[in-house]
Parts: sequence; C-alpha cells; structure tokens
Amino acid sequence: MAVVNRDPLTAPHRTRNDAFLAAGVAVLAAGLALSVGDGRPLGPLGWTLLLGAHVPLVWRRGRPLLVLLAVAACVAPYHGLDFQHAVPIPATLLALYTVAATGTVRRTLLIAVAVLGPTLLINSFTNPDGALEFLRISGWIIAVLFFGVDARFYRQYVASIVERAERAERTREEEARRRVAEERLRIARDLHDLLAHSITLIGVQTSVAAHVLTVDPERLDRGAVAQALDGIAETCRTARGELRTTLEVLRANETSVGGRGPLPGLDGLAALADAARTAGAEVELDVHADGVPPSVGAAAYRIVQEALTNAVRHGGRDDLTVRVGLRTGEGALRVRVTDDGAGCHGLRPADGTPGFGLVGMRERARSVGGTLDAGPGPTVGFEVTAALPLPPLPPHQEEPR
Repeated sequence: MAVVNRDPLTAPHRTRNDAFLAAGVAVLAAGLALSVGDGRPLGPLGWTLLLGAHVPLVWRRGRPLLVLLAVAACVAPYHGLDFQHAVPIPATLLALYTVAATGTVRRTLLIAVAVLGPTLLINSFTNPDGALEFLRISGWIIAVLFFGVDARFYRQYVASIVERAERAERTREEEARRRVAEERLRIARDLHDLLAHSITLIGVQTSVAAHVLTVDPERLDRGAVAQALDGIAETCRTARGELRTTLEVLRANETSVGGRGPLPGLDGLAALADAARTAGAEVELDVHADGVPPSVGAAAYRIVQEALTNAVRHGGRDDLTVRVGLRTGEGALRVRVTDDGAGCHGLRPADGTPGFGLVGMRERARSVGGTLDAGPGPTVGFEVTAALPLPPLPPHQEEPR
C-alpha cells in the first residue's frame, strides 16, 4: 500500500525501478512474439521496432508525454507493417497509464482522443471488417486511462488525509508547547511572588536585629531582637509551607495534575499586612469585597503581596506607611496600594538589572481579564491600582440598586 499510495513523480529510485519494469515488459513482449502465431512474423525490423518501443519506458515517470510519443513512434509503424498486433500492447498500455496517473483529467482526455484517432485509421487500413476488434482495443485504452485517473485521485485523497493528520499533529504539538510555556510562566510567577516576598521580609527583619545589636550594645533591647528573630522564623515557616505546596504540585502525577491546592485569597491579606508590619512598615488595610471568585481573589492577593514587597524593599523610610484598599463596584474588584516612600527612585535596582515584580503584577491582572497601572503617587511615594473584572451575578443574587 505504501507503493500504491506514493506519488509516482516523487518516488525514490524511480528510474532504476522503471528500468527493471521496462526490462520485464520487454521479456513479456518477446515471449508473446515467440508464442503468438497471428500476424506477420517478426523480422529484424519488427524486433527493432518492438524492443525500441520498450526503451523509453525507463524514463516513463520523468517525461510521461515524451515517453508516450516515443512509444507511439515505434508502435505505429509496427502495426502499420502488420506485425503481430498483440505483442506491443503491454508497453503501450503502460505508457498510457503513466500519462493518466501523472497528469490532469483534461490532458488524459486529449491523449485518449489522440490515441484512438490513429488507432482507428490504422485498424481501418489493416482490418477493414474488424469493427469488433476496434471496439475491443478502444475499450482497453479507455479502461487503462480511467484506471490511471482513478489511481491519481486516490493518491490525492490519501495525501490529503495524511496532510490533515500531520496538521492535526502539529496543532497538538503546538498546543502542548503552549501549555508547557504557560505552566512555566505560572510557576515562575508563583516562585517569584513567594520567594521575593519572604526574602525581602527576612532581609528587613535581619537588618533590624543587626541594628539593635550594633547601635548600643550596652543597652541591648532584647525584646526587639527577640521580636525580629521571631518574625524571621515565622516568615521562614510560611515560606517553607508555600514552597512545599508548590513543589507538591510540580511533583504531582498526570492523574492529579489539575489539583493545584487551595489558591490564596482575600482572607490572607491580613497575614500579609502583619508580615509587613513585622518588617517595620505601617500598613493600613481596608477591605470591602464580598462574593469575589477564587481566581480573582488569588490575583488580588498576589498583586497586594508584590506591592507590599516593593514598598518594604524600596520604600527608603523607617516610618513607611502603606495603604491597601480593596473594594467591589461596577462589576470589578478595585485594588489600590499606595505608600509614602521613595517612589520610582527606590524601584531602580542597585546593579541596574530590571526585576520582574511589575511585570508579574500585570500578568496577574491580565490572567483574569483585568488591567493594572503602577507609577508615582499623586504627591509622594508609589501607587499600584488594578481593576479585576467580576463575573455577573445570577438574577436572584443581584445586589439592590
């Protein structure tokens, strides 16, 4: 079936295979010439014309029309000299089949007319009373041409099926690559939100403990040191727990790959505010949001987490104040985080390498169809605002005007 389905114009080793086929058809013709007794016996001229008609078949798939003309140039005088008419029929039919299997339907019809016309003339001169013989010859010619056209259409049909299958396979591979890229991006965002927030808090609390220990060793404030160390330990425990959850998701097998564990939500904002207060910032939390879907709540949580991390890291003030507000209205959850720190100047890394915090916050907002703006505050500090769309409530749950 692979040989049948293969396009004859692009098949490998077609010249070599056609040479073997031409030799086999020539042997068959020679056997028929020696066994068939009707017609004029073959002499040197007859054998020359007969064998010469088989030589062009070596290149039948490369130049089908030229091969047909060359075969006809040898076969026409062969039949005109009234040699054994049945002997060159296999070579003639093979050339006709090749033309029909490699060309268009219009060309095949023209070839049929061009072949049947001279055949009628030759048969009328050599056998004027052989109408039935001409009908038989015409039937064989038409049948071979029809079989060649049918084989061509069948190959086109198989090629279209294979092309559709390959296109579907490429689509599946592209979809798999896209899902892998999305999953890698999601993991990168989760790890960045987790590690950046925790490491920032640990660094700030460590700086507080080092400051207490070095500023006045004789009047050591053990309570402040203990509080800073407890804050570091609590931050490490929280980070370890979230990291463990993330790694469990990554190690999950295919049957449980959909379960990503509970998403962080608005109920975790108080813990974020407490962690920022432990790092020395004054956090004012104002949340008025009900009926927020888990996906929107998780995006809001991560945005607030990154905004607090940036404020604590880049605020540049000991008495930093951060205001966090979340409200629902007009079909969206409005998130606003402002501080009175150093503003955009504090966001520039010391080594000049850009971070991923703002990019991650915008990706979080886009993941639920929302938008996010970040930039300098109206007067001082830095401001982050986000609008996260909420799905419409069912009619019986709509809020009164």
